[in-house]
Amino acid sequence: MSSCPCGSGEPFEACCGPIIAGERPAPTAEALMRSRYSAYATGAIDYLHESLHPDHRHDHDLEATRRWAADSEWLGLEVVKVEGGGEGDTEGRVEFRAAYREHDARRVHQEVGLFRRHEGRWFYVDGRLVAPETVRRDAPKVGRNDPCPCGSGKKYKKCCGA
Repeated sequence: MSSCPCGSGEPFEACCGPIIAGERPAPTAEALMRSRYSAYATGAIDYLHESLHPDHRHDHDLEATRRWAADSEWLGLEVVKVEGGGEGDTEGRVEFRAAYREHDARRVHQEVGLFRRHEGRWFYVDGRLVAPETVRRDAPKVGRNDPCPCGSGKKYKKCCGA
């Protein structure tokens, strides 16, 4: 038994496998999101189309998705935040980071996915990309000719900035 790609720590056969195979529906929005990640990782691309909300399937490019999933190495999933999407809800949002390697470059896809229950089942509606956080410096920028902040008495360019 192999560990599920979604990072739950459970075996694939007890976690996302039965959801992808259609043996049982995803009980929550998070479970659907995790199963969709596992589908990318295992090449179950038809499931990605089936788990897409029926109102949003018209512009889904199944072959492009298949190529992207096959050309990528799926490295891990991190669930950042879950809002709603429980067994009694009709809508939920799941923020996640999906790490993958594509063309020898490590990438991270961060998204807030919107999920809705339709006819008793959870479906992925769409997602909004999360922009990387802007890094702000607390200390002023040290210029090349300023004294080195390490306290050596030398200019920054001749000390730590060399």
